[in-house]
Amino acid sequence: MADSPSSYGAEDIQVLEGLEAVRKRPGMYIGSTGPRGLHHLVYEVVDNSVDEALAGFCTQITVTIHPDNSVTVVDNGRGIPVEKHKKEKIPTVEVVLTILHAGGKFGGAGYKVSGGLHGVGVSVVNALSEKVVVNVRRDGKEYQIGFQRGKTVEKLREVGRSRTTGTTVTFWPDPEIFTDTCIFDFEVLQARFREMAFLNKGLKIILIDERADPTQLISEKAEEPRTETFKYDGGIVDFVKYLNEGKETLNKPIYFAAENEDGTVEIAMQWTSSYSSNGVMAFANNINTHEGGTHLDGFKQAVTRTINDYARSKGKLKDKDPNLTGEDCREGLAAIISVKLHEPQFEGQTKTKLGNTEIRSLVQTAVTKGLAEYLEENPAPAGRIVTKASQALKAREAARKARENTRRKGVLDSFSLPGKLADCSSKDPSQSEIFIVEGDSAGGSAKQARDRKYQAILPLRGKILNVERAGLHRSLSSDTISSLITAIGTNIGDDFDADKARYHRIIIMTDADVDGAHIRCLLLTFFYRYMPELINRGYIYIAQPPIFGLKKKNSRSTKVERYIYDEKALSSTLAEYDNPDRFDVQRYKGLGEMDPEQLWETTMEPASRTLLQVNIDDAAEAERAVSDLMGDKVEPRRDFIQSHARDVRFLDI
Repeated sequence: MADSPSSYGAEDIQVLEGLEAVRKRPGMYIGSTGPRGLHHLVYEVVDNSVDEALAGFCTQITVTIHPDNSVTVVDNGRGIPVEKHKKEKIPTVEVVLTILHAGGKFGGAGYKVSGGLHGVGVSVVNALSEKVVVNVRRDGKEYQIGFQRGKTVEKLREVGRSRTTGTTVTFWPDPEIFTDTCIFDFEVLQARFREMAFLNKGLKIILIDERADPTQLISEKAEEPRTETFKYDGGIVDFVKYLNEGKETLNKPIYFAAENEDGTVEIAMQWTSSYSSNGVMAFANNINTHEGGTHLDGFKQAVTRTINDYARSKGKLKDKDPNLTGEDCREGLAAIISVKLHEPQFEGQTKTKLGNTEIRSLVQTAVTKGLAEYLEENPAPAGRIVTKASQALKAREAARKARENTRRKGVLDSFSLPGKLADCSSKDPSQSEIFIVEGDSAGGSAKQARDRKYQAILPLRGKILNVERAGLHRSLSSDTISSLITAIGTNIGDDFDADKARYHRIIIMTDADVDGAHIRCLLLTFFYRYMPELINRGYIYIAQPPIFGLKKKNSRSTKVERYIYDEKALSSTLAEYDNPDRFDVQRYKGLGEMDPEQLWETTMEPASRTLLQVNIDDAAEAERAVSDLMGDKVEPRRDFIQSHARDVRFLDI
């Protein structure tokens, strides 16, 4: 029978050789080919060096971003082996760079514990780079090998003598893969390496940026490269101090560690007077497990049980008193849980939830023993910790009663939505979005402009309460905050359920002035403190309305020729025209200054608008920023303003 167009035979099966599979489906290996995937290349190379540090053979890693946007990672570890591999019959360093899942962390004796989320190693970096050059220093000699897009183009050769050991990897990201950008962000790398240095006590990580202008792909070499050095001899104790800098603390940091055949655990914890209960960060093999997992579960259970046992044994909780909840015990707590496992099992929506059941009991045992001993031996801070938790319990009870009262009035009842809410007709959250709008004027324009099928509008009157300085009870007494919670549908605290979110796009839309920026900060603080899971799921957005509109002078038409979204773009746009004097430049200080058609066209229509998605890539920095800028203490705010004053181009008063 003749082959038909739909025939399917052996010739249709494609076998991808070497690293071709990585180039064919890069997202499977590094998550995406956007900025996050680009930076993941650096992390994969650095993870290899950190593995050497975990094994006790590396003390310093230097990462340099060059003017052509290539990156060099140098470590002083043992150096990748260069002898011929018994099975592959090529130098071992070539095996590591060209064969997927080849390395010292897959069942061999090379490493007991290794970092890296995907475990795919430096071979993926090689596959997705235009060019890679590796230098190895070991056994008194230096060797070099070169690759292009995963293929070996320079065989391993000896290039000199060396008194040191270690590995140097230089790579150029492939623009064929990273079509959006090949430009590395110094701040993104800075945040990651700071975290890495905290988690690996005594390891020095140096980040150098040789680019004169980091926003340019190719630039002149900077006269004085920007350099940051991270080294923390206190490890995760220093991490907790960093998180709590500028806050009023109740105790000195507590530290304890434990180890068994399954792995190791390190824990550092310190309470503050803050109302926050989401200051606990958990890591597995240096990976921030944003979605938690068994290690975090074990920690939470042990903390709650230990504090309750101590409080009852000392008579601080009477027989008739209810137990303190986990949320009570963790209010104001900053803690770092760092576990190192031989075979980590990651799961969850973003593969950052630890699934190893055996680690739960190790963490529970370590916390129960370590925290109980601390509380017994330090009665004064122990008393402050229990008092803090007891106050949280009372506030929670008051908040529960307030919730019940407001629910009776229908305020928190999903069947009785806020009166000012103009809801959409769609009942599918994935297709629905809500604009949180500043003021009735802008709210009126937005209600006229919206597509009623899937766009809801919630106008806010004035500035919402700063929840960083207010407890849950006081926050719930605010009509504005109650309206927000009810409209979104997830509730908060113990009743929070992200799956009940009524909209999967929650868009903050405020004026382009100082007041608008302040309201935006207050709203982001609210979401960060009470609904962080919505940020993690990518549901929170910031609208980007235009700041300027260009209109032709002396024209009867009111039509805006062009909308401009920032000061820099205004200058470049005017420069495009031969005679800029032909245009009037209108400054939009408020959303209410645009008519509904303009608001729809520029800010609300999905086909033409720009939205900024909010994420918490660096949770530690976000925690500090919220506390510094929105907390009770004046000094951190003043320091921030002084250090960033030169970054401000104009102030709209």
